[in-house]
Amino acid sequence: MNSITIGLLLINTVALLLLPRRLALLPLLIGACYVTLGQGIEIGPFGFTVIRILVAVGVLRVIIRRERLVAGMNGLDWLTLVWAVWALVSSEFHEDPSAALVARLGLVYNACGIYFLARVFCQSLDDLVGLCCIIAIILAPIAVEMLNERMTGHNLFSVFGGVGPWVQFRKGFRAQGPFLHPILAGTVGSVCLPLMIGLWRQHRKPAVLGIGACLAMIFASGSTGPFLSGLAGVGALFLWRVRHRMRLLRLLAVFGYIGLDLVMKAPAYYLMARTGAGGSGWHRARLIQSSIEHLHEWWLAGTDYTRHWMPTGVTWSEEHTDITNYYIKMGVIGGLPLMLLFIAMLWKGFSFLGQTLRQTTNLSSEYRFLIWAVGASLFTHAVTCVSVSYFDQSFLFLYMVLGVIGSMRNTYVTKRNSLPTPELQ
Repeated sequence: MNSITIGLLLINTVALLLLPRRLALLPLLIGACYVTLGQGIEIGPFGFTVIRILVAVGVLRVIIRRERLVAGMNGLDWLTLVWAVWALVSSEFHEDPSAALVARLGLVYNACGIYFLARVFCQSLDDLVGLCCIIAIILAPIAVEMLNERMTGHNLFSVFGGVGPWVQFRKGFRAQGPFLHPILAGTVGSVCLPLMIGLWRQHRKPAVLGIGACLAMIFASGSTGPFLSGLAGVGALFLWRVRHRMRLLRLLAVFGYIGLDLVMKAPAYYLMARTGAGGSGWHRARLIQSSIEHLHEWWLAGTDYTRHWMPTGVTWSEEHTDITNYYIKMGVIGGLPLMLLFIAMLWKGFSFLGQTLRQTTNLSSEYRFLIWAVGASLFTHAVTCVSVSYFDQSFLFLYMVLGVIGSMRNTYVTKRNSLPTPELQ
């Protein structure tokens, strides 16, 4: 670690231990958004980045302060734990179980750490409003730096290592900020955009700041994927007006996809190749087809070799192709069980949001629209996972949203059935 990182880490460590619960996610967000993965310490085979160190500090804080999950464990919590257990157990089916176990320990530590800390620290809609305001403020400087990258081609975050000083060029410079790829940087903007719009009815200034920051990050990344993900999130927000007909809309979506699959010469998911993403869209569609064709290789517990799935490989591995799909990545890591458990986590998240909305009919429309915005953010993640594999600190935003959803459900559904909360009286 360099001196800047050490100083920032110490400040955030103290803040995480001393800040009130509603602000406790702030140091974690700063660690994810202002320091690259190039900074950290190695302990044996384990690598502890700044965000991982802060997760450990967060767990220490929870133990010291005896903070607890609101209303105990729920179905999403248990699904997350089962997903984590299978991720670890499946390592025994790989050629080098010890190396696989180390990698999966990192995955489980990241996901469960952020998920359960979000469950503990964000326990009410007021906490959620504060969290969205914090995200807006944190993303604003990142957006400014990325716009500077877009104009100059120089990444200021290179002082931390882990990212190069000069950014990619494709029809213009593609900014990446502290993240490992421009697509992931733009993705952070797209998945946070619904949350920022959700603030609009209550806090206009943070909302304007956050919306501007998210749009700037999407633009500066110079990537089609984040733009399309952002459109998906905004489209999900527009469904607020027809929220009582969501079951019908889901059925229409399923039958519509089946209809496309029947009339198209290629599978319907090849529509990705026609979205303007060029070869990237074709690659993502072909990857899905290849994973189906080679299902027998990975269905049980994953596989150690995917290089033959695609005509191109990656520079960082002789065994694998570029797995630009988070669902398929789960399959490569732990087979169909891990993939289906991850999908079940997303499904349970949407189910919990529906339960929360049904139990909060006497809350103000501003609060209920913010709950819907959290669902739109999760939907954006679900869509993005088809074309993006979270391999840097951007994972925080996915598992943080899931953790927030778990807390909202327990606060406004489980507790409502036992003790009334002030907001519901």
